[in-house]
Amino acid sequence: MNEKNALLIESAFKEYYFNRFDLIHVPQRAVEREFGYQKFNSGMTRHLVVKNDKELHLMLMKEVPSDVYCSNAYYMFPNLPMSEKDWKGADMIFDIDAKDLALPCRKDHTIFKCSSCNNSVTEFQSQCPKCGSGKFETASVICKNCISESKKEVTKLVDILTTDLNVQKEQIETYFSGNEGFHIRVTNADYEPLGSQERADLVDYIMFNGAIPESFGIKRQNNSKSLLPTFEEKGWRGRVARKLFSSRSKVPKVTREIIASGYSAFQVQLEEIKKTMGVRVDPKVTMDIHRIFRLEGSINSKSGLSKIQCTNLDSFDPFLEACLLGDDNVEIMVDCPLQIRLKNKKFGPYKSEIVSLPKYAAVYMLCKGLGNAI
Repeated sequence: MNEKNALLIESAFKEYYFNRFDLIHVPQRAVEREFGYQKFNSGMTRHLVVKNDKELHLMLMKEVPSDVYCSNAYYMFPNLPMSEKDWKGADMIFDIDAKDLALPCRKDHTIFKCSSCNNSVTEFQSQCPKCGSGKFETASVICKNCISESKKEVTKLVDILTTDLNVQKEQIETYFSGNEGFHIRVTNADYEPLGSQERADLVDYIMFNGAIPESFGIKRQNNSKSLLPTFEEKGWRGRVARKLFSSRSKVPKVTREIIASGYSAFQVQLEEIKKTMGVRVDPKVTMDIHRIFRLEGSINSKSGLSKIQCTNLDSFDPFLEACLLGDDNVEIMVDCPLQIRLKNKKFGPYKSEIVSLPKYAAVYMLCKGLGNAI
């Protein structure tokens, strides 16, 4: 990031951290967690101990980081190198990101920016129409559909956690990530001791990975003796039964059709069910028992939006509720071929124009690589 852009964004972030201490707190058991941060145009600083809100606020004002993180893990010595920390356990965390959902709308709000001349276009081309370069960087501006589809994944995840894994709703915290998705944290003592492999197995269950027909009563041999799951069953068997039959009156007919179609055809059905009913989380995030996760209340430098807890997921609007930087106007040069909506206002499209924007919109453009400070 060029120096002028970094200075403008850093100033906006510092103002936010000064004015919005009410949103930024250390999590429970803070003294057992590792903290870290990254500064603009600089590397990561890790293995920090932050004991309370006062220490956190002092660090934010002194360092003005681009991003702030805190471990999901608990350690005996969180400030020591990883091999000496003495791991005690970890919250279970999940990352749901719109970019991983293969949504058809993505092509409508992805911008291709030429690495040579910075020309921005909305459709992929083998060569830049302005300078002929074949190197492009991509930027995605999130849309309502991305948020809506991501919320559906969160809802599916919460259903499985509460009905299948005996997690209480009050043990589940849901946050907008500050960019293109949601973070979910589970604070349940039963799951804290799980290692990376056990968490990987849980992710496979949640995503409906590796489902085989035998688990649902379909046999490779003697298929006529297959016994499909019923509506009343718990877990994935009941979930699959309700998906297959849709109503009890259809059970006999659909059962005959499934048995007649055979083992391989049912395997294909399970793969299709996975696409709609399996929860699309990032497995690497949940498996990583030493990860430092973005701190709630902090700003995401990929967008200038804040990581905010969603107390009402259905009504949550990140374009309004997570857009918390200042409203004073800033002049920047913008090259954004799409229209962007923030705080119920529309901005763009702009073609290499100097425009005066509210600070929250200007920072969003800079963070997305769609503008430059002047």
